[in-house]
Amino acid sequence: MQLRSASLLLLLALGACGKKETPPPPPPPEVGVITLTTGSATLTSDLPGRIAAFETSEVRPQVSGLIESRLFKEGQEVRQGQPLYQIDAAPYRAQVANARAALARAQAAIASSQALSRRYGQLVAINAIAKQDYENAQTTAAQARADVGAQRAALQTAEIDLRRTHINAPISGRIGRATFTPGALVTSGQADALTTIQRIDTVYVDLTQSSADLLKMRQQILQGTVAGGGATARVRLKLEDGSAYPIEGTLQFADVTVDPTTGSQTIRATFRNPQRLLLPGMYVRAEIVDGVTRNILLVPQRAVSRDEKGNPTVMVVGAGNKVESRQITTSRTAGADWIVSDGLKPGDKVIVEGGMMLRPGAQVTPKPYTGKPEAGGAAAPAQPAASK
Repeated sequence: MQLRSASLLLLLALGACGKKETPPPPPPPEVGVITLTTGSATLTSDLPGRIAAFETSEVRPQVSGLIESRLFKEGQEVRQGQPLYQIDAAPYRAQVANARAALARAQAAIASSQALSRRYGQLVAINAIAKQDYENAQTTAAQARADVGAQRAALQTAEIDLRRTHINAPISGRIGRATFTPGALVTSGQADALTTIQRIDTVYVDLTQSSADLLKMRQQILQGTVAGGGATARVRLKLEDGSAYPIEGTLQFADVTVDPTTGSQTIRATFRNPQRLLLPGMYVRAEIVDGVTRNILLVPQRAVSRDEKGNPTVMVVGAGNKVESRQITTSRTAGADWIVSDGLKPGDKVIVEGGMMLRPGAQVTPKPYTGKPEAGGAAAPAQPAASK
């Protein structure tokens, strides 16, 4: 009997040892959140554009003749007034000599006609000749004086044509290729330019922006929701290879005419180009400042997702540290953030990190987001630049 009791106690002890305890439930997952506050952001637009020379001159002959020599090297920098071409000047030197001889002949004729007019004036005073003869002498003298003026003008024209056989640079800049060689016959006012000079130490950047976007921005400025960037706003460039141009430019003006085919306006900026990196016709992208908007909510783009209808949504930590889904309304981007106009309010805790697999109603442990600051209107103090 005692042996049976001992065996039973042993079995009960062994059964108690094999029984497992139930583990405690896991703690709620941690999520990185930012607490929204109102802030401000600088709004910018990223626009495509083309480089244009600050000054352009197509060099054409102003007199006709054979080109005797070309006096420049293609692609070099030339200064204003520098000789470029020499046209055969022999015919024009002959024209100058002929005009000088004609002027001398007219000056000799005026002396004779004036002397005759004076003598006739003395004779008509004593009625020795008819009055009509005296008036004819006066007319002849006046015609002689007019002929002198005409011949003097003809001499000036001939001298101008002679000077124009020396073709000089009308502006300073970089000269392009020569389209005519020595021995070629050129004519005054021909359609084809001899060469082209472009000033590129300073260049224009012609940008295109949608007139609708520009109108919206102007309305916001008038309403006071955006402080205008001003006509002297700075402009930054990105080159064709994606690199940033090291010198900032200045906005000059926006064209007053909208292109009816594209619905866009042209905006012009100027850039210094001391290293000649910017060449006419080059494609670039420019970032210009539209203005500064205040009292807005900024949410990092990484915190925003889309529902099945394509509406932007965010996950927030609500009462009791439970996850809630919020549909929001966004107007435009501001750097790495969205500007939120509806759906959130200051003080909301938006989940930025760790919310991919969560469902509304899930319990979480919110922690301040410790990643790189991205939200200028949230807890982070930085004010990011904005772009469309």
